[in-house]
Amino acid sequence: MTAIGARRGASGALVFLLGAAMFLNYVDRGAIGIASPLMKSDLGLSDEAYGVAFSAFFWVYAPVQLFAGWLCDRFSVYRLMALGILLWAGSTLLIGLVGGFASLLVLRIMLGVGESISFPGSSKIISQQVPPGRRGIANAAIAAGLALGPAAGTLAGGLILAHSGWRMIFIVFGIVTLIWLWPWRQTVRSLPTVTETQADDRVSLGFLMRKWPLWSMSIVHALGNYCFYFLLAWLPLFLTKSRGFSIGEMTMLATLGYAVQAACALGYGHFSDWWTRSGRSEAVCRRWMMVASQLLAAGAILGLAFAHDAVTIGILLCLAGAASGSLSLNLYAVAQMFAGPRASGTWVGVQNAIGNLSGIIGPIITGIVVQRAGYNSAFVLTAAIAAFGAAWWAVGVPKIEQVALGEEQPQRD
Repeated sequence: MTAIGARRGASGALVFLLGAAMFLNYVDRGAIGIASPLMKSDLGLSDEAYGVAFSAFFWVYAPVQLFAGWLCDRFSVYRLMALGILLWAGSTLLIGLVGGFASLLVLRIMLGVGESISFPGSSKIISQQVPPGRRGIANAAIAAGLALGPAAGTLAGGLILAHSGWRMIFIVFGIVTLIWLWPWRQTVRSLPTVTETQADDRVSLGFLMRKWPLWSMSIVHALGNYCFYFLLAWLPLFLTKSRGFSIGEMTMLATLGYAVQAACALGYGHFSDWWTRSGRSEAVCRRWMMVASQLLAAGAILGLAFAHDAVTIGILLCLAGAASGSLSLNLYAVAQMFAGPRASGTWVGVQNAIGNLSGIIGPIITGIVVQRAGYNSAFVLTAAIAAFGAAWWAVGVPKIEQVALGEEQPQRD
């Protein structure tokens, strides 16, 4: 095999495993939502306590992104990915053994530390290994994993919940995640070259923090994540407690929405690569894809507030999934366009840290709103946030092009 062929094969295997890692990421972090119908009563958690436990993941996941992204631009991102997955798999497994709120809280925090490497690490590897004409499908693999994780997690977790209880969900998911480490180690060993970023090619965190494109992307990231995490955390409870569906019916409806999200993400990835290779503007494609998808998300979420029958709810969840597929693809593809290979780890670390603040405050806000005003009010609020996200993509995100990383910035932190 030629050097080019070897590199292409290795990069393809890396992208596949990154997608698998993202799949496991969302299986594990979303397990609490699937377990919640039985876990809440078993552990004696109120709606507000459950919201706090869910959001605890983001207390460290969001701020540690800053450090994780910084590490990715300076040390072996491949080793960092392995260490992160080892930590989050162990945390997931141990949640199956918790005895109360305190231990659940600690392990959700440790899960957040482990998973903090996922997005900055994936973006760093894609920006290094994948050319612009394949950026769409590479990020689509991540986006598909992000969607299939909740889909498979909801399906498998729902079945486990119905037959073996909520604890077994976490034990099984943790063990499966540990298995990922073996093919990752073999693939990284087969890479033609694995090099760390040289000191004179580094971009400082302080330099990037002075760039408006980074702040604009962080804001729109938070707006999009608020909607995604709202459905991830509260959809199972909404379907079972407010709409009266059984756990089996809830599992099928939620899985349908996530499956559509994964399929649409792959379709969007192929479309955006075709668009880019045809010589048209990748930036224009990604911006207006996001405007349309955020508007679609707003309409679907608003519709869920007033839907009661399974067919209508299923259609609306499919539309929400189609919108989320675009979100999970373009947030990181656009970040890579702004940052370039040199700064992708740090950029995505900052963007994801700020963007995931909605994961801290969102579940708590929703818990308070649900407890005091009901589910309908929570859905209306989330739909309004999605609509604002569409407007921000249209006018708040500046021209999408790589920011200047020239001599004005220091070479070392």
